[in-house]
Amino acid sequence: MSGTSATLKPPADAVKPARHPDAPAPGELLGAHYGECFGCGGEQAHGLHLQARAGDGVSITAEFTVQPAHQGAPGLAHGGVLATALDETLGSLNWLLRTIAVTGRLETDFVRPVPVGTVLYLEAEVTAVAGRKIYSTATGRIGGPDGPVAVRADALFIEVKVDHFIDNGRPEEIRAAMNDPDQVRRARAFEVNP
Repeated sequence: MSGTSATLKPPADAVKPARHPDAPAPGELLGAHYGECFGCGGEQAHGLHLQARAGDGVSITAEFTVQPAHQGAPGLAHGGVLATALDETLGSLNWLLRTIAVTGRLETDFVRPVPVGTVLYLEAEVTAVAGRKIYSTATGRIGGPDGPVAVRADALFIEVKVDHFIDNGRPEEIRAAMNDPDQVRRARAFEVNP
């Protein structure tokens, strides 16, 4: 990324990320972490419905199709929607670490316009870990893994305890998520969010 701030450069004592032994296998679809999530949830009518798959190491691929509800300028994706797609993709990496983390900083480069109807193909990886800080990077390409680069981002995620969500979320949604009988969905509901 051009002009990445010092905040997004891992310190000298950062370590290489380690994929958790219980992380989904490479190629496995990660699924939504929460049904109401604008980025990946299936219960959001105008959400991105982003589909992410585990990759090798601590990486994932994801894609979503830009819909008319996602436009900013006529016929083009809104920049905020593209930033959301990058944030969702980067946040999904934490499932491979089996770490609850939130976005601390996200820096995005918008390289080219993304037309409505385009499939945006995203690749992301964790580059380093330093204590509670998780450093990652992502690229979005138009039409497939070899398409032209449209967006790029670098991010810093901060590991948090589940109390972060309990203390700051709306009580009715927190209770519903915590009472979900599906253990995986219950755990993933608190996976990523600011």
